Amino acid sequence: MAVIQYNDADVRLLARLIRAEAEGDGNLGMLMVGNVGVNRVRADCLDFKDVRSVEQMVFQSPGGFEATQKGYFYQPARENELRLARRVIRGERFHPATNSLWFFKPTGSCPAQWFNQWNSGRYKSHCFYSPSQSACPTVF
Repeated sequence: MAVIQYNDADVRLLARLIRAEAEGDGNLGMLMVGNVGVNRVRADCLDFKDVRSVEQMVFQSPGGFEATQKGYFYQPARENELRLARRVIRGERFHPATNSLWFFKPTGSCPAQWFNQWNSGRYKSHCFYSPSQSACPTVF
C-alpha cells in the first residue's frame, strides 16, 4: 500500500530524481534519496507545507533539487530506478534517511547541523538531516 498518492508519471519522475541525485551511491543510496522525497510529500510542515505531490516536491522552488537543473535528470527512467521508486512510495524506509527531509553531498565530513536540522547519519557521499518529531510529526 502506498504512503503517498501517485500515478505512473510520478513513479517515473521520482525514479529520474533518485538516479540523478544518488546513482553513484548505489541502490541503497538512491532508496534513501527516495525516502527524503516521499517524506517531503508527507511532511506538511516546515519548508514543505504546500508540497502535496511528487511533482511539487521534485520541482519545489526554492528548496528543490539541484539535479533538476542538469540534463541527466531529463533522461528516461530505467527499470531499476522505477523499482526503487515504487519501493519508497510503498513506504520502505532506510536509515539514516528514515525521517529525513534534507540531504546534501559535502566535500568533507557531515556537519552536526544543516540549516538548523540535526544530522541523522551519512551513507556514502550524502549526509541526511531530520526534523524533530515535534516540529514535523507527519514524517514519523
